[in-house]
Amino acid sequence: MSKTAFNQPRWLLPVVDAGLVVVAFLFSYYLRYEVQFLQPVDEANDAPFTPYVPYAAMFVGLMWLFNQNASLYRERRGRTWWEEMFAIGNSATNTAVFVMALSFLLQPLVFSRLLIIQSALLTVVLLGLWRIVLRQVQNQMRKRGVGVERVLVVGAGSVGLAVMQTIIARPDLGYKLIGFVDDNPERGSTDLGRVPAYGQVDNLPGVIERERIDTVVITLPWQVQRKIVQIVRECESKHVRVRTVPDMFELSLSQVQVEMLGGIPLLGLNGEAQLQPSSRLIKRAIDIALTLLALPVVGPLIGLVALAIKLDTPGPIFFSQERVGLNGKRFKVYKFRSMIQDAEKYHDKLIRDTGEDPRHPKIANDPRITRVGRLIRRFSIDELPQSGTFWAAR
Repeated sequence: MSKTAFNQPRWLLPVVDAGLVVVAFLFSYYLRYEVQFLQPVDEANDAPFTPYVPYAAMFVGLMWLFNQNASLYRERRGRTWWEEMFAIGNSATNTAVFVMALSFLLQPLVFSRLLIIQSALLTVVLLGLWRIVLRQVQNQMRKRGVGVERVLVVGAGSVGLAVMQTIIARPDLGYKLIGFVDDNPERGSTDLGRVPAYGQVDNLPGVIERERIDTVVITLPWQVQRKIVQIVRECESKHVRVRTVPDMFELSLSQVQVEMLGGIPLLGLNGEAQLQPSSRLIKRAIDIALTLLALPVVGPLIGLVALAIKLDTPGPIFFSQERVGLNGKRFKVYKFRSMIQDAEKYHDKLIRDTGEDPRHPKIANDPRITRVGRLIRRFSIDELPQSGTFWAAR
């Protein structure tokens, strides 16, 4: 890596964010109970901060999870401040909704929804201001050459020229254009103004070593895929970052990291696609919360449907099927029974009688469907019991 490279501690951004969220929550409490901003507080409803400590801790934790899921704690050059603010606003909104939904379930003696809303708004403001300060510091450091990545472009065609022009025009992105290579004899041997040409692509390993390259941007057409793969492997062996500019053809990649260079998308190969643990945790928490919130409304409906199925035809209320979930784990999903009992026994005979395609999962005018079954299938009510069983698949 370049001697001028600077790595911001990975813990800095989430730790400062957490501190600012705490400050926002404390200030929101002060506005609500001391200043009584927007709405007065009755003397009977006055409360100390102590009952809000668990909610403040939850607010901090959820903001971290949502921000982590939005990749806000991963360095991504070219991401605008407005893009970050949108992600922060989305995180704050989701956090506030989750905390208020939990309060409806727990019914605490002391709780102010206005305080939570104010906390979310103040969090967005403080985190936005903090990122403005951070951007200014980064820009000043990059002007001094600190944290600037030395870039070599592979390919000097129209796409390569656009990349080089953007790097030169946008020093705030933190890239320094060192030069380019190209297999075209004329382009590869002709400097572009102050940007030196280093010959053919085969010269790439020597140029990386000699010029201390940090990042290689590949702008070759995808017709030369073998050449691109060779370049990627060469760069990985030298611990140099590789970014590619996608061609007009659709790519089939297991996982990519997308960065924007002045409107030009750069793709980085990140290996196998995996769902982040924080994403799974957030989804699990949202699933459980929404299910608990829906139970008071859905519970009576489930009871009525179960009674109707029992009175309509003999047999069990629920129908189970085996599915394959995460890491090949087998589990059962449950639906309301919408067919007669032991309907599977009549499937083959029904296929022969109707001439339906056996590969088709549904049969038109299936006589095995009960009267209640047709109604609950029409409105997808038969799927309601599945909400709990899917947790086991994740």
